Amino acid sequence: MEADVEISVDQGLCQGAAQCLRTAPELFDQGDDGLVVLLRQARSAPERAAAREAALLCPAGVITTGEPD
Repeated sequence: MEADVEISVDQGLCQGAAQCLRTAPELFDQGDDGLVVLLRQARSAPERAAAREAALLCPAGVITTGEPD
């Protein structure tokens, strides 16, 4: 079993594009201010893949997965 992917978000840089929410709604949400909220770390292989994709799609680059690019 693979370890969780350590996801980090930088709300200070978030532009509210919601690409993360569209890509991985089980992992990300938006707060009342429209900024990214990390719900939990990725646990399964599909969630890890979704977290990586969300990080790639984020136009502001606020999501990191703790893995090499």
